Amino acid sequence: MHMTRASLLPMSLRGYQRSWLSGDIVAGATLAAVAIPETMGYTSIAQTPIVTGLYTVIFPTMLFVLLGSSRLLVVGADSATAALLAAGLGAAAITGVTPGSQEWLAYCSVIALMCGFLLILARVLRLGFLGDFLSASVLVGFLTGVGVQVFSGQIPDMLGVPKGSGSWLQQQWTMITSIPSLSWPTFAFALGTLAIILGFKRFLPKVPGAIVAVVLSIIVSAAIDAQADGVAIVGAVQGGFPPIGLPAGITLDDVSSNMATLVAIAFSCFVLIIAQSAATSRSFAMKHGQPVDVNRDIVGLSGANFAAGLSGTFVVNGSPTKTQILDEQHGRTQLANLTMSLIVLLVVLFFTGLLADMPKAVLGAIVFLIGVDLVDIKGLRIIGRARRGEFVIAILTAIVVCAVGVEQGIILAIVVSILNIIRRQYSPKDFVVGVSASGEPTYTAAAPGLESAPGLIIFRYDAELFYANANRFVDEVEKLIDTAPTPVEWLVLDAGSLDDVDYSAGKALDGLLDYLEARHITPALARADTSLIVTLKSYGVDTRIAPEHMFGNLTDALSAFQNRTPTASKPQK
Repeated sequence: MHMTRASLLPMSLRGYQRSWLSGDIVAGATLAAVAIPETMGYTSIAQTPIVTGLYTVIFPTMLFVLLGSSRLLVVGADSATAALLAAGLGAAAITGVTPGSQEWLAYCSVIALMCGFLLILARVLRLGFLGDFLSASVLVGFLTGVGVQVFSGQIPDMLGVPKGSGSWLQQQWTMITSIPSLSWPTFAFALGTLAIILGFKRFLPKVPGAIVAVVLSIIVSAAIDAQADGVAIVGAVQGGFPPIGLPAGITLDDVSSNMATLVAIAFSCFVLIIAQSAATSRSFAMKHGQPVDVNRDIVGLSGANFAAGLSGTFVVNGSPTKTQILDEQHGRTQLANLTMSLIVLLVVLFFTGLLADMPKAVLGAIVFLIGVDLVDIKGLRIIGRARRGEFVIAILTAIVVCAVGVEQGIILAIVVSILNIIRRQYSPKDFVVGVSASGEPTYTAAAPGLESAPGLIIFRYDAELFYANANRFVDEVEKLIDTAPTPVEWLVLDAGSLDDVDYSAGKALDGLLDYLEARHITPALARADTSLIVTLKSYGVDTRIAPEHMFGNLTDALSAFQNRTPTASKPQK
């Protein structure tokens, strides 16, 4: 096979233009200024050492650049997957494993490797559709709940009070009752951080306020010796090249004895990664008129998580917020993300010593704002106005995430989304079809007493026919026939939205034809596609509907009914 220079380039960099270079480098540097404080903050959610947050945007990001297809998707630490990790491992209560320990980090890395395996398995077995089982409304509710968990979890660090233990409600009560003993110097650093970030966002939006807050807080903390006034600081941060190799601190026996728990956490992260990353990649590609290859991005995300697990850090995901920042900075390709990774690598190699005096309240304030941004009030309002039922589901998901847990929330989100699909298929919209004076079809929600014309019912059922809804379909048709204002002579099934009939539904349809025959009603079929006709033939249904009663459109069906030869009909009961 002939290999060209272009074919050797990563997909995300093919067609690169030299004029994009300066813009990508500037965008990458800006992105690094945002990612450094954010990813350090995410470690307070995942409860891992601060430097591991920086590791998430080095080799994982580089692997996605090499293997993925999206030109803009930024891959790194993410608040939702970090929350899933911490909640899952915390609930597992593995003996001897405490948040922040080497063993805790090792299990986080193992889960990242499992996510990498699940993602590549999803690509090979074409299981990427699993991410589609998280509907947009459920995802809004889930991320809103995560946002509440995230920002409320940072308040104790911002106030300098104990976090407490137990359920989310118990932790909030501990925090509230501890307010009288808050540390004013700690609170001042948090308040100053919030003011700087929000001020820059309002007046100088192109300047990343978070990195400004980090730099200023380190300078002030070192100058006044804030630790002496009771301000908790980050302390020594491990520097040097990220550790390469299998997770250290646990054995294969440790992993195998907790396999079920680890796989459950990894699967929850896997579903969220596919749903969130695919949606982000697709939305930005469509915005710029670029092709979308979600399957190739799944390969890139798999490589990124393998890189995370083998370089001492935790699960990574496509980040909607950082991708949005990259787009706003006019980054054109993954070269911007590669620039970010190289800058972060330099920080890890040479500048981690400068982070020692940073107050934890500063990181808490940064993550607090990230959590607030996850609470999608606008999205909930839109859902509430458009789809009341989906709004209730979104709110319920958010409540479960907060009151019960993040891991239980993602399980509920998946289950509710699947049940919603079943509900829609079981009880779809159905219509009695008429024809206007101009010859156009009219659709009226099916209800007793309706007919398309005297003696005619054209029925449309907006779902596939399968074992769960077939009997309901038959019942709806029989009810319309029994309550029709004039005796029904023809029943036309509008199959325009019907593309499949399973075996159970085929048997039910055969029974309906028996019912029509007993009532001396002529059955007809309109707008059936070729594949549906082949399926009906396999059940023998085609032999019970005359060929001249199979129509390509509704107009022909109506004309045939109007030109029918009158026959004596048996009175309907």
